[in-house]
Amino acid sequence: MNHSSAHSLYHSAYRAGFSFTPRVGLADNRFLSTAPTRTPRVAVLYQAIDSHVINGVSKPRKPGGYQDSGADIAFVLQQQSDIEVVTPVTSPDPSQDHGWCFPDSEAGILDAIGKGATHLWANTILFAAHPLQTASSLEKYRNELRVVGQPPLLVEKFDDKEYTNNLLRRTNRFTLPRAWAVDLSVDPRPFLLEQNPPFPIVGKPVRGRGSHGVKVCCSFPDLYDHLLRLAQESPVAMLEEYLSGEEATVTVMPPSAENPKYWATPIVRRFNHEQGVAPYSGAVAVTANSVALTQEEADMDEQYDRAARECEEVAKLLGVTAPIRIDIRRFEENSKSRFALFDINMKPVSRMPPQLPSSFL
Repeated sequence: MNHSSAHSLYHSAYRAGFSFTPRVGLADNRFLSTAPTRTPRVAVLYQAIDSHVINGVSKPRKPGGYQDSGADIAFVLQQQSDIEVVTPVTSPDPSQDHGWCFPDSEAGILDAIGKGATHLWANTILFAAHPLQTASSLEKYRNELRVVGQPPLLVEKFDDKEYTNNLLRRTNRFTLPRAWAVDLSVDPRPFLLEQNPPFPIVGKPVRGRGSHGVKVCCSFPDLYDHLLRLAQESPVAMLEEYLSGEEATVTVMPPSAENPKYWATPIVRRFNHEQGVAPYSGAVAVTANSVALTQEEADMDEQYDRAARECEEVAKLLGVTAPIRIDIRRFEENSKSRFALFDINMKPVSRMPPQLPSSFL
Protein backbone atom coordinates (compact mmCIF):
# COMPACT_ATOMS: atom_id res chain seq x y z
CA MET A 1 0.00 0.00 0.00
CA ASN A 2 1.53 3.32 -1.11
CA HIS A 3 0.57 5.83 1.57
CA SER A 4 2.35 8.78 -0.07
CA SER A 5 -0.47 9.37 -2.55
CA ALA A 6 -3.36 11.08 -0.79
CA HIS A 7 -1.58 14.13 0.58
CA SER A 8 -1.34 15.49 -2.94
CA LEU A 9 -5.14 15.59 -3.18
CA TYR A 10 -6.13 16.89 0.20
CA HIS A 11 -5.47 20.58 0.61
CA SER A 12 -7.33 21.73 -2.49
CA ALA A 13 -9.92 18.98 -2.71
CA TYR A 14 -10.96 19.40 0.90
CA ARG A 15 -11.89 23.02 0.37
CA ALA A 16 -13.68 22.10 -2.83
CA GLY A 17 -16.14 19.95 -0.89
CA PHE A 18 -19.83 20.76 -1.39
CA SER A 19 -22.40 21.02 1.38
CA PHE A 20 -24.92 18.22 1.50
CA THR A 21 -28.12 19.50 -0.09
CA PRO A 22 -30.91 17.83 -2.06
CA ARG A 23 -29.85 19.83 -5.14
CA VAL A 24 -26.18 19.32 -5.80
CA GLY A 25 -25.90 19.94 -9.54
CA LEU A 26 -22.80 21.99 -10.26
CA ALA A 27 -22.42 22.78 -6.57
CA ASP A 28 -23.05 26.47 -5.91
CA ASN A 29 -21.39 26.14 -2.50
CA ARG A 30 -18.11 25.07 -4.02
CA PHE A 31 -15.54 26.36 -1.55
CA LEU A 32 -17.04 25.47 1.80
CA SER A 33 -14.82 24.29 4.65
CA THR A 34 -15.10 23.81 8.38
CA ALA A 35 -14.70 26.86 10.57
CA PRO A 36 -11.08 27.29 11.78
CA THR A 37 -12.06 26.56 15.39
CA ARG A 38 -13.39 23.11 14.51
CA THR A 39 -11.10 20.23 13.64
CA PRO A 40 -12.44 18.34 10.60
CA ARG A 41 -13.15 14.67 11.22
CA VAL A 42 -12.80 12.91 7.87
CA ALA A 43 -14.17 9.50 6.89
CA VAL A 44 -13.20 8.02 3.52
CA LEU A 45 -15.82 6.14 1.52
CA TYR A 46 -15.16 3.26 -0.90
CA GLN A 47 -17.41 1.80 -3.58
CA ALA A 48 -19.61 -0.91 -2.10
CA ILE A 49 -22.67 -0.41 -4.32
CA ASP A 50 -22.96 -0.88 -8.06
CA SER A 51 -23.60 2.08 -10.31
CA HIS A 52 -27.16 2.25 -11.60
CA VAL A 53 -27.90 1.49 -15.22
CA ILE A 54 -27.86 4.82 -17.06
CA ASN A 55 -29.31 4.89 -20.59
CA GLY A 56 -28.81 1.14 -20.76
CA VAL A 57 -25.17 1.37 -19.62
CA SER A 58 -23.74 0.16 -16.31
CA LYS A 59 -20.24 1.25 -15.32
CA PRO A 60 -18.33 -1.80 -14.04
CA ARG A 61 -17.26 -1.77 -10.41
CA LYS A 62 -13.56 -2.02 -9.65
CA PRO A 63 -12.65 -5.14 -7.61
CA GLY A 64 -12.24 -3.99 -4.02
CA GLY A 65 -14.12 -0.78 -4.70
CA TYR A 66 -11.07 1.53 -4.33
CA GLN A 67 -10.36 0.37 -0.78
CA ASP A 68 -6.65 0.36 -1.68
CA SER A 69 -6.44 4.04 -2.59
CA GLY A 70 -8.98 4.86 0.14
CA ALA A 71 -6.62 3.34 2.70
CA ASP A 72 -3.80 5.47 1.28
CA ILE A 73 -5.88 8.63 1.64
CA ALA A 74 -7.02 7.84 5.17
CA PHE A 75 -3.49 6.91 6.28
CA VAL A 76 -1.93 10.13 4.94
CA LEU A 77 -4.70 12.32 6.35
CA GLN A 78 -4.09 10.65 9.70
CA GLN A 79 -0.57 12.09 9.69
CA GLN A 80 -1.89 15.67 9.55
CA SER A 81 -1.99 17.42 12.92
CA ASP A 82 -5.07 19.49 12.04
CA ILE A 83 -7.23 16.58 10.84
CA GLU A 84 -8.86 13.66 12.61
CA VAL A 85 -9.61 10.50 10.62
CA VAL A 86 -12.64 8.37 11.45
CA THR A 87 -12.24 4.68 10.60
CA PRO A 88 -14.62 1.68 10.87
CA VAL A 89 -12.27 -0.09 13.27
CA THR A 90 -9.92 1.13 15.94
CA SER A 91 -6.28 1.32 14.82
CA PRO A 92 -6.51 -0.26 11.34
CA ASP A 93 -3.40 -2.06 10.11
CA PRO A 94 -1.27 0.14 7.76
CA SER A 95 -0.19 -2.96 5.83
CA GLN A 96 -3.79 -3.86 4.96
CA ASP A 97 -6.38 -2.13 2.79
CA HIS A 98 -9.43 -3.05 4.84
CA GLY A 99 -10.46 -1.26 8.03
CA TRP A 100 -9.66 2.26 6.79
CA CYS A 101 -12.77 3.16 4.80
CA PHE A 102 -16.54 3.01 5.09
CA PRO A 103 -18.77 1.53 2.38
CA ASP A 104 -20.65 4.15 0.35
CA SER A 105 -24.01 2.53 1.06
CA GLU A 106 -26.56 4.46 3.08
CA ALA A 107 -25.79 2.28 6.12
CA GLY A 108 -22.06 2.81 5.68
CA ILE A 109 -22.44 6.58 5.42
CA LEU A 110 -24.63 6.69 8.53
CA ASP A 111 -22.06 4.56 10.35
CA ALA A 112 -19.36 7.10 9.52
CA ILE A 113 -21.53 9.97 10.69
CA GLY A 114 -22.43 8.07 13.84
CA LYS A 115 -18.73 7.71 14.60
CA GLY A 116 -18.34 11.48 14.42
CA ALA A 117 -17.41 12.25 10.80
CA THR A 118 -17.97 15.85 9.73
CA HIS A 119 -16.46 15.34 6.27
CA LEU A 120 -16.94 12.43 3.87
CA TRP A 121 -14.21 11.85 1.28
CA ALA A 122 -16.07 10.19 -1.59
CA ASN A 123 -13.34 7.95 -3.03
CA THR A 124 -15.95 6.13 -5.06
CA ILE A 125 -18.00 6.26 -8.26
CA LEU A 126 -20.85 8.73 -7.90
CA PHE A 127 -24.08 8.96 -9.88
CA ALA A 128 -27.42 10.76 -9.61
CA ALA A 129 -29.11 7.96 -7.62
CA HIS A 130 -26.20 7.56 -5.19
CA PRO A 131 -27.16 7.62 -1.48
CA LEU A 132 -25.16 10.83 -1.01
CA GLN A 133 -27.64 12.44 -3.38
CA THR A 134 -30.89 10.68 -2.54
CA ALA A 135 -30.89 9.21 1.00
CA SER A 136 -33.56 11.01 3.05
CA SER A 137 -31.85 9.82 6.25
CA LEU A 138 -29.00 12.26 5.53
CA GLU A 139 -31.26 15.29 5.26
CA LYS A 140 -30.90 16.11 8.97
CA TYR A 141 -27.13 16.50 8.48
CA ARG A 142 -27.26 18.80 5.46
CA ASN A 143 -26.14 21.93 7.34
CA GLU A 144 -23.16 20.34 9.07
CA LEU A 145 -21.88 17.60 6.76
CA ARG A 146 -19.37 18.26 3.99
CA VAL A 147 -18.44 15.96 1.11
CA VAL A 148 -15.08 15.98 -0.64
CA GLY A 149 -15.67 14.98 -4.24
CA GLN A 150 -17.64 15.73 -7.38
CA PRO A 151 -21.39 16.34 -7.21
CA PRO A 152 -23.12 13.08 -8.21
CA LEU A 153 -25.18 14.72 -10.97
CA LEU A 154 -22.04 16.20 -12.49
CA VAL A 155 -20.26 12.84 -12.45
CA GLU A 156 -23.16 11.03 -14.10
CA LYS A 157 -23.28 13.61 -16.88
CA PHE A 158 -19.58 13.77 -17.69
CA ASP A 159 -18.82 10.07 -17.21
CA ASP A 160 -20.59 9.65 -20.54
CA LYS A 161 -17.65 9.85 -22.95
CA GLU A 162 -19.85 10.58 -25.96
CA TYR A 163 -21.56 13.50 -24.21
CA THR A 164 -18.30 14.94 -22.89
CA ASN A 165 -16.46 14.52 -26.20
CA ASN A 166 -19.26 16.31 -28.05
CA LEU A 167 -19.28 19.12 -25.50
CA LEU A 168 -15.53 19.70 -25.81
CA ARG A 169 -15.59 19.41 -29.60
CA ARG A 170 -18.33 22.03 -29.97
CA THR A 171 -16.14 24.65 -28.30
CA ASN A 172 -13.37 24.33 -30.94
CA ARG A 173 -10.90 25.06 -28.12
CA PHE A 174 -9.36 21.66 -27.48
CA THR A 175 -7.04 19.26 -29.28
CA LEU A 176 -8.96 15.99 -29.62
CA PRO A 177 -8.63 12.76 -31.61
CA ARG A 178 -11.27 11.89 -34.19
CA ALA A 179 -14.04 9.83 -32.61
CA TRP A 180 -17.26 8.03 -33.49
CA ALA A 181 -20.15 6.76 -31.36
CA VAL A 182 -21.45 3.35 -32.46
CA ASP A 183 -25.01 2.18 -31.81
CA LEU A 184 -24.66 -1.44 -30.71
CA SER A 185 -28.40 -2.06 -30.43
CA VAL A 186 -28.24 -2.77 -34.17
CA ASP A 187 -25.69 -4.48 -36.39
CA PRO A 188 -22.71 -2.06 -36.44
CA ARG A 189 -21.31 -3.30 -39.76
CA PRO A 190 -23.27 -0.92 -42.03
CA PHE A 191 -22.14 2.03 -39.92
CA LEU A 192 -18.52 0.90 -39.98
CA LEU A 193 -18.58 0.41 -43.74
CA GLU A 194 -20.09 3.85 -44.23
CA GLN A 195 -17.67 5.64 -41.90
CA ASN A 196 -14.63 3.62 -42.99
CA PRO A 197 -12.64 4.40 -39.81
CA PRO A 198 -8.83 4.28 -40.03
CA PHE A 199 -6.92 1.33 -38.62
CA PRO A 200 -5.56 0.82 -36.08
CA ILE A 201 -8.44 2.26 -34.08
CA VAL A 202 -9.41 2.17 -30.40
CA GLY A 203 -12.73 0.68 -29.30
CA LYS A 204 -13.93 1.40 -25.76
CA PRO A 205 -17.08 1.59 -23.60
CA VAL A 206 -19.01 4.84 -23.47
CA ARG A 207 -18.90 4.62 -19.66
CA GLY A 208 -15.67 2.89 -18.78
CA ARG A 209 -13.32 2.36 -15.87
CA GLY A 210 -9.60 2.51 -16.49
CA SER A 211 -8.56 0.23 -19.35
CA HIS A 212 -11.59 -2.04 -18.94
CA GLY A 213 -12.92 -2.84 -22.40
CA VAL A 214 -10.34 -0.68 -24.19
CA LYS A 215 -8.66 -2.33 -27.15
CA VAL A 216 -6.59 -1.27 -30.14
CA CYS A 217 -8.14 -3.00 -33.14
CA CYS A 218 -6.07 -3.48 -36.29
CA SER A 219 -8.64 -4.83 -38.75
CA PHE A 220 -12.35 -4.79 -39.52
CA PRO A 221 -12.96 -8.35 -38.18
CA ASP A 222 -10.97 -7.54 -35.02
CA LEU A 223 -13.03 -4.39 -34.44
CA TYR A 224 -16.33 -6.11 -35.15
CA ASP A 225 -15.57 -8.91 -32.68
CA HIS A 226 -14.58 -6.37 -30.03
CA LEU A 227 -17.78 -4.38 -30.54
CA LEU A 228 -19.82 -7.55 -30.06
CA ARG A 229 -18.12 -8.02 -26.69
CA LEU A 230 -18.77 -4.41 -25.72
CA ALA A 231 -22.43 -4.82 -26.71
CA GLN A 232 -22.84 -7.24 -23.80
CA GLU A 233 -22.27 -4.32 -21.40
CA SER A 234 -23.55 -1.30 -23.29
CA PRO A 235 -25.77 -0.35 -26.24
CA VAL A 236 -23.23 2.30 -27.30
CA ALA A 237 -19.46 2.17 -27.79
CA MET A 238 -16.83 4.73 -28.73
CA LEU A 239 -14.34 4.47 -31.56
CA GLU A 240 -11.33 6.72 -31.30
CA GLU A 241 -8.43 7.55 -33.58
CA TYR A 242 -5.37 5.66 -32.38
CA LEU A 243 -2.68 8.00 -31.09
CA SER A 244 0.73 6.41 -31.57
CA GLY A 245 2.92 8.85 -29.67
CA GLU A 246 3.96 9.43 -26.06
CA GLU A 247 1.21 9.11 -23.46
CA ALA A 248 0.92 11.16 -20.29
CA THR A 249 -1.69 12.10 -17.73
CA VAL A 250 -2.57 15.44 -16.17
CA THR A 251 -4.32 15.86 -12.83
CA VAL A 252 -6.15 19.17 -12.49
CA MET A 253 -6.96 20.55 -9.06
CA PRO A 254 -10.03 22.71 -8.37
CA PRO A 255 -9.90 26.27 -7.05
CA SER A 256 -9.41 26.81 -3.33
CA ALA A 257 -9.02 29.65 -0.89
CA GLU A 258 -5.27 29.48 -1.47
CA ASN A 259 -5.46 29.21 -5.27
CA PRO A 260 -8.54 30.72 -6.95
CA LYS A 261 -7.91 29.06 -10.35
CA TYR A 262 -7.92 25.53 -11.72
CA TRP A 263 -4.34 24.32 -11.86
CA ALA A 264 -2.49 21.33 -13.27
CA THR A 265 -0.07 19.28 -11.21
CA PRO A 266 3.19 18.10 -12.84
CA ILE A 267 2.54 15.92 -15.86
CA VAL A 268 3.06 12.19 -15.39
CA ARG A 269 4.50 10.27 -18.36
CA ARG A 270 3.15 6.75 -18.96
CA PHE A 271 4.99 3.86 -20.60
CA ASN A 272 5.14 0.03 -20.75
CA HIS A 273 1.85 -0.19 -22.63
CA GLU A 274 0.28 -3.56 -23.36
CA GLN A 275 -0.86 -3.85 -26.99
CA GLY A 276 -1.01 -0.08 -27.26
CA VAL A 277 -3.04 0.51 -24.08
CA ALA A 278 -1.89 1.54 -20.61
CA PRO A 279 -2.63 -1.48 -18.36
CA TYR A 280 -5.26 -1.46 -15.63
CA SER A 281 -3.73 -0.06 -12.42
CA GLY A 282 -5.20 -2.91 -10.37
CA ALA A 283 -3.09 -5.38 -12.35
CA VAL A 284 0.04 -3.30 -12.95
CA ALA A 285 1.02 -0.79 -10.27
CA VAL A 286 1.10 2.83 -11.43
CA THR A 287 4.68 3.01 -10.15
CA ALA A 288 5.70 0.40 -12.74
CA ASN A 289 4.61 2.41 -15.77
CA SER A 290 4.51 6.08 -14.74
CA VAL A 291 6.98 8.79 -13.80
CA ALA A 292 6.49 12.51 -13.22
CA LEU A 293 8.27 14.93 -15.50
CA THR A 294 10.95 17.05 -13.91
CA GLN A 295 10.59 20.78 -14.32
CA GLU A 296 13.60 20.72 -16.64
CA GLU A 297 11.97 18.10 -18.89
CA ALA A 298 8.72 20.04 -18.99
CA ASP A 299 10.49 23.29 -19.88
CA MET A 300 12.27 21.66 -22.83
CA ASP A 301 9.03 20.94 -24.72
CA GLU A 302 6.30 23.57 -25.08
CA GLN A 303 3.76 20.87 -25.94
CA TYR A 304 3.63 19.79 -22.29
CA ASP A 305 2.62 23.26 -21.16
CA ARG A 306 0.14 23.60 -24.01
CA ALA A 307 -1.54 20.33 -22.98
CA ALA A 308 -1.60 21.28 -19.30
CA ARG A 309 -3.29 24.60 -20.07
CA GLU A 310 -5.92 22.83 -22.18
CA CYS A 311 -6.59 20.41 -19.32
CA GLU A 312 -7.11 23.33 -16.94
CA GLU A 313 -9.60 24.81 -19.38
CA VAL A 314 -11.49 21.50 -19.55
CA ALA A 315 -11.81 21.42 -15.76
CA LYS A 316 -13.06 25.01 -15.79
CA LEU A 317 -15.59 24.29 -18.54
CA LEU A 318 -16.97 21.26 -16.67
CA GLY A 319 -17.04 23.12 -13.35
CA VAL A 320 -15.52 20.26 -11.39
CA THR A 321 -15.20 20.57 -7.61
CA ALA A 322 -12.51 17.95 -6.98
CA PRO A 323 -9.42 16.67 -8.83
CA ILE A 324 -9.89 15.14 -12.27
CA ARG A 325 -7.39 13.26 -14.44
CA ILE A 326 -7.11 13.83 -18.16
CA ASP A 327 -5.17 11.34 -20.28
CA ILE A 328 -3.23 12.82 -23.19
CA ARG A 329 -1.20 11.33 -26.01
CA ARG A 330 0.79 12.67 -28.95
CA PHE A 331 -0.64 12.06 -32.40
CA GLU A 332 2.70 10.69 -33.57
CA GLU A 333 5.95 9.31 -32.18
CA ASN A 334 7.54 12.69 -32.63
CA SER A 335 8.65 15.10 -29.94
CA LYS A 336 7.17 17.98 -31.96
CA SER A 337 3.76 16.35 -32.22
CA ARG A 338 0.94 17.91 -30.24
CA PHE A 339 -0.87 16.08 -27.47
CA ALA A 340 -4.54 15.20 -27.90
CA LEU A 341 -6.85 14.95 -24.88
CA PHE A 342 -8.39 11.51 -25.22
CA ASP A 343 -9.97 10.60 -21.87
CA ILE A 344 -11.57 12.73 -19.15
CA ASN A 345 -11.69 10.87 -15.81
CA MET A 346 -13.95 12.33 -13.14
CA LYS A 347 -12.23 10.16 -10.54
CA PRO A 348 -8.42 10.28 -10.75
CA VAL A 349 -6.14 7.42 -9.80
CA SER A 350 -5.20 8.20 -6.20
CA ARG A 351 -2.14 5.96 -6.02
CA MET A 352 0.46 8.23 -7.54
CA PRO A 353 4.06 7.20 -8.15
CA PRO A 354 6.65 8.02 -5.46
CA GLN A 355 8.80 9.94 -7.99
CA LEU A 356 6.41 12.89 -7.86
CA PRO A 357 8.27 16.08 -6.98
CA SER A 358 7.65 17.89 -3.72
CA SER A 359 5.78 20.63 -5.56
CA PHE A 360 2.99 18.08 -6.18
CA LEU A 361 2.40 17.59 -2.46
